[in-house]
Amino acid sequence: MSGKWTVLAILIASVVVALHQPCHAVDVRAIETVRNKGVLDNRDLQIIDEFLAEAVRELVEAEDFSSMSKVRSVIVSRKSTKSSAREQYEEQFSTFARKHISTGLQQAAQFAPQQRRLVVLANLLLLIDGLGDVQLVDLALSWLADENMVIRYMAVRAVTDADVVQQLNATKADTLKLAQNIVQRLGALVGQSSPEVLGLIAQFAADVSVPEGEELLGLIADMRSGRYRNWTVKYELLDATILKLLHGKLSSGGSNQAALGRRFCQLYSCVIQRYVKGKDFLNEAQKQQLAAVLAEVENACIAKLLGTPQGTIKRAVEREDMMGLLQEHDRLLGDNARAGELPRKLGFDYGTDPDGGKRTAPLDVPAPPRRPEGTD
Repeated sequence: MSGKWTVLAILIASVVVALHQPCHAVDVRAIETVRNKGVLDNRDLQIIDEFLAEAVRELVEAEDFSSMSKVRSVIVSRKSTKSSAREQYEEQFSTFARKHISTGLQQAAQFAPQQRRLVVLANLLLLIDGLGDVQLVDLALSWLADENMVIRYMAVRAVTDADVVQQLNATKADTLKLAQNIVQRLGALVGQSSPEVLGLIAQFAADVSVPEGEELLGLIADMRSGRYRNWTVKYELLDATILKLLHGKLSSGGSNQAALGRRFCQLYSCVIQRYVKGKDFLNEAQKQQLAAVLAEVENACIAKLLGTPQGTIKRAVEREDMMGLLQEHDRLLGDNARAGELPRKLGFDYGTDPDGGKRTAPLDVPAPPRRPEGTD
């Protein structure tokens, strides 16, 4: 969680506008009275409507990020109640929140200059994220493909929120259809998103209880393997997360064990091959990230899959023993002569070779491209 909020803080810091006049405080006296009632009448419903109208308007009209943040906190802290009218209150809160946030998004989209538009839209999407209400998710869906990476990140956060996932996993026809729609929309972003966004999408894909989620996680793994093979991958630490999510699906009985195993082993192979073949190509930060992925996945995943303690890869990395690392790669994952322990254990192969036989080795990562002359 802290890592995600660090990324969020960095993104927001680039678009925060300077302080102008502070916003007026939202009046919460009436809504607090309603929250503590046992039964709500028509006047109470009107108060909920008026509270959200005022609060969202205050957020949209605020002149600085700090004021917007305070308004968001006021709204989110009043999304539920412990009174006996909880179900009635929360249903009406959701209905009116949807109405007024929708209006706010439409207004913010027309704002100029672009910096103000960006900050207000980001705060409205943060509000949707903070409310964690599946009934609001479609308000964020239309912003998933926004050209601005801050807005895209906020929109993805809103639709992949853990509370939203829990509601999507309820066995209802309407949430099932929405979950499938979200997976489809997120899938369209896989090839064009930052590592931060990919991490959110991968976690959602692993957590949502529809078969399409597992397919989306596989798509992400395939894309990352492809980036390793053409030497365009960025932020290698992400693959520790993706590999652990694949392992989680393998351990919990994912619907296609062979495909999950193949993708796990192929991606892990790519990490090893990049580390070995890039020893004179990669910078120190990249090498450290790869080393961390190799050791973490060996301990957290491979040891559990094989049912025995592992440590050969970690020791080979510590000793910079590239030959020993490749030998362990072949033992675990396979080579052209024989299948590895993991493919045998998990019951998969790597597809068909040009001669029609079953591949026993992962796809190769070619040598790194030559650096242009004059570069380090």
